[in-house]
Amino acid sequence: MNKFKTILVTGATSGVGFEIAMQLHKLGHRVIATGRNEVRLQQLKKQHVETIQADLTNRVALKRLVTQLPQLDVAIINAGIGTFEYAANLNDAAIDDMIQLNVATPAILVRELLPHMNERGQFIFMGSQAGKVATPKASMYAATKHALIGYTNALRMELAPQKIAVSVIHPGPIDTPFLDHADATNAYRTVMKNVLLLPEDVAKAAIHTIKTRKREVNLPWYMGISSKLYAISPTLVEKIGKPLFNRK
Repeated sequence: MNKFKTILVTGATSGVGFEIAMQLHKLGHRVIATGRNEVRLQQLKKQHVETIQADLTNRVALKRLVTQLPQLDVAIINAGIGTFEYAANLNDAAIDDMIQLNVATPAILVRELLPHMNERGQFIFMGSQAGKVATPKASMYAATKHALIGYTNALRMELAPQKIAVSVIHPGPIDTPFLDHADATNAYRTVMKNVLLLPEDVAKAAIHTIKTRKREVNLPWYMGISSKLYAISPTLVEKIGKPLFNRK
């Protein structure tokens, strides 16, 4: 990075978002961190990170947040939610929550933020490998992340004339409280324990994207290859990945 930037981080009160906010602040950037958890926001405040408490699923609160923001160089849209359950057992609330926070909220937030973005600004979204390769018990979560891919691909073309970059980070499973919320059985964490990413590593990759302005980053790197193989031969990949896909 060749200069200090003003950066908004959503979902900054847990996991990767908290790490992103802290790492950016240590690098000298002006960080505005937002989230719902007041306790975690206070922890960021003690480190002299600017914070604004907001529930982004509430449209009034979202628009109020935007009115409090300065001009931005980067907006890191990280907030998200997941529930890992068979499609037949997903309740209405879980479906609505995932669609709202993972799809509707980013779209509304981008629309409201655009007047606040500086020239050659950047949007960075937290996607997921689930948006590229869906698995059982992640049907709705995968659907929302797949929708995010479609949204960001279109957004990238729309914002190209304004020289605003659109980048998406696609991590595999991360060792954060997200997994505890998503899967109450803890089976997913157990099956994937050997490939869980560290939140600080995902945060570092997201921050590096500010410099590279790459369209997407796959974590770990080999999952980018597996998703390409899946696009070519989904039946083969599902057969090879059967032990993981059939987790209880």
